[in-house]
Amino acid sequence: MTTLIRADSSSTIGLGHIMRDVVLAKEFKEEVFFACQNLEGNIIEHIPYEVKILQSNDVDELIALIKSLHVTLLVIDHYGIDAIYEQTVKEATGVKILSLDDTYEKHHCDILLNPNVYADASRYEAFVPKGCELRCGKPLIREEFHTEKTIQREKIYDVCIAMGGSDSANITLGVLKTLPSTLHVSILTTTANAHLKDLHSFVADKPNIALHVNSNEVAKVLHQSCFVITTPSVMVQEVLFMELPFLAIQTAQNQEEMATYLQQKGYPVLKEWNASSFMRLYNAQ
Repeated sequence: MTTLIRADSSSTIGLGHIMRDVVLAKEFKEEVFFACQNLEGNIIEHIPYEVKILQSNDVDELIALIKSLHVTLLVIDHYGIDAIYEQTVKEATGVKILSLDDTYEKHHCDILLNPNVYADASRYEAFVPKGCELRCGKPLIREEFHTEKTIQREKIYDVCIAMGGSDSANITLGVLKTLPSTLHVSILTTTANAHLKDLHSFVADKPNIALHVNSNEVAKVLHQSCFVITTPSVMVQEVLFMELPFLAIQTAQNQEEMATYLQQKGYPVLKEWNASSFMRLYNAQ
């Protein structure tokens, strides 16, 4: 039995797909491979499984890889792969397909997984083949968060800014410039952040700001913070799991469902970055 997980990461598309797929991979007892394009700002080196590098997102290249590895389960977590692509793979290989989905799109798969707290299985009725197994509503939380939640921590940061590993819109810097300069702030980001040089320059003479890059202690840093500023994406589900107060700033269209869900539940959400609106929301907490 062999499982192949098709997902990408980059400075543009973000890192969340790979992060949650690594959590999901632990559920598979058989041999696991990842198939990824070597895009700029990727986190391939942090995937604890063998990675097969693809030269493109071409369906024929993936089909050839599936056949060469004798794959029995294909996991697809990719906005660039649609139902037609999935059907082509299915017809050419007969492989069982598990598709992850966040935005209620049409899929040609055997299992549909929406690992978001807002997921509604009934909305997939017209979007998947008859007999497709629906798995909805259970977030994929990294093990470090389960462990961290059992530990007592001193709060040493007023605010933690966690705008995703890539933060392509450079919201982190905007937040830093807007928050009161007296706050003790932690920043969580990665080397996939194209604006990392600007962040280093900004915090260089500010001892009250801690910049954590590629941290192995994300859960700990969050736990040590009184308040979190994040995106309505994979990260916010981990913040919810840790039961931390937060403010979410939407930075991409694929975060719309989560942003709407959070608003309906009474959580503070900013649908786009605006310094004045941000401070009004922040001060209201």
